[in-house]
Amino acid sequence: MSLILFNKPFQVLCQFSPQDGRATLADHLSIPNIYPAGRLDADSEGLMLLTDDGKLQHMIAHPDHKEAKVYIVQVEGVPDAASLAKLQAPLDLGDFVTKPCKAVQIEAPEWLWPRNPPIRERADQPTSWLAITLQEGKNRQVRRMTAAVGLPTLRLVRTAIGGISLATHPLMPGEWMEVSPKDINT
Repeated sequence: MSLILFNKPFQVLCQFSPQDGRATLADHLSIPNIYPAGRLDADSEGLMLLTDDGKLQHMIAHPDHKEAKVYIVQVEGVPDAASLAKLQAPLDLGDFVTKPCKAVQIEAPEWLWPRNPPIRERADQPTSWLAITLQEGKNRQVRRMTAAVGLPTLRLVRTAIGGISLATHPLMPGEWMEVSPKDINT
């Protein structure tokens, strides 16, 4: 049984099959018979788990067993107490209501690699960083949540899944390593 940590670069699709000249997982990983346990959209970066074990993949990705996931998010604007409270409470996004989560403003991470290409910045609009911890992970959820409170996402990086993080397992974009499946629950 293999469990692979992968730091997904910006604009890489979470699939192995080729798609119209776009970068995919196959451009970075050549390990046979592994599959993503969860996804990140092409515009997001950061930690992904891949495995060759169907039961482990199900345990990591299934909503009944969701591991906490931590995202750091650069947003346009500066959050106030009300917008942080809205992010943390159940938030109606139209097609679903989010579960409560943790959302705090943080300093810009010094350890974070530069994004290629860089985010667009507007001189007249300040940016801020948030750390958001979710127990769920619906399609584009963090981006939709920040937009719903008036703080559009400029950059989104998943930094942790359960007990595994880029802090404990430092990887640059495109790098991967194998770990023990029991590391998830630490």
